[in-house]
Amino acid sequence: MKTVKLPAGELVPALGIGTWHMGDKRSAREEEIATLQLALELGVTVIDTAEMYGDGLAEELVGEALQGRRDEAFIVSKVLPQHAGVLETAAACEASLRRLGTDRIDLYLLHWRGQIPFGETLQAFKTLQQAGKIRYYGVSNLDSDDMKELGRVPGGREVQTDQVLYNLTQRGIEWHLLPWLRERRIPVMAYSPLDEGRLLRHPQLAALAGHMHITPAQLALAWLLSKNDVIAIPKTSHRKRLRENLGALEVRLGEAELAALDLIFRPPEREIPLQMY
Repeated sequence: MKTVKLPAGELVPALGIGTWHMGDKRSAREEEIATLQLALELGVTVIDTAEMYGDGLAEELVGEALQGRRDEAFIVSKVLPQHAGVLETAAACEASLRRLGTDRIDLYLLHWRGQIPFGETLQAFKTLQQAGKIRYYGVSNLDSDDMKELGRVPGGREVQTDQVLYNLTQRGIEWHLLPWLRERRIPVMAYSPLDEGRLLRHPQLAALAGHMHITPAQLALAWLLSKNDVIAIPKTSHRKRLRENLGALEVRLGEAELAALDLIFRPPEREIPLQMY
């Protein structure tokens, strides 16, 4: 498994698994749990979730899947911006811990920016960290100006990631945000790396993938995994798809393949506001 180094120095897998919409359907629960458990066995130990996902149902599912195997996983969860005050963050974290069935969250993120000042949220994060409730903290859906402001707040330079929308069709962060993060050695955690499945149906991507004897999903993920500071977290509820995604780790993209992808999916030519789903 390829790894990415967090600013704190810990190495985490470059390929994780997302859980958006997991836990929503009782009929899918058995397969979803089996997929998460297989992910651990295959080294996909970064499991991303959030209190927002299914109003906690995704966290409950993750907790059930990790029973007796908690130490094998690197759990990422998120606090909603309206819960990001000092007292509210503590309460939200405790609720997430209960649903996850654990005493700690490895990486706790502010889901997106709201009305509560960064200083309050970071104060809460530091308190949770000192209490051992969370190991690291970071942010999600923050653009360059937000990150610069965050960096001026006490504790802001200790963020471990910015989790953002990033895939072949959403490359806006390459103009300014990604270079800014790279200067500070803050890795990106790329959510919706397959553009919520739309990339699987992209005809030009499919043609190139077919020429390479791989699938469109493997090519799209391999493009992200070719970068040394990106953690991709595709959501999948099926073991078969999980194994397919893992095949991306075996794909090596040369200059010709990267150039071909740039022709199909043009890099940004101007600054684009950060997109989010």
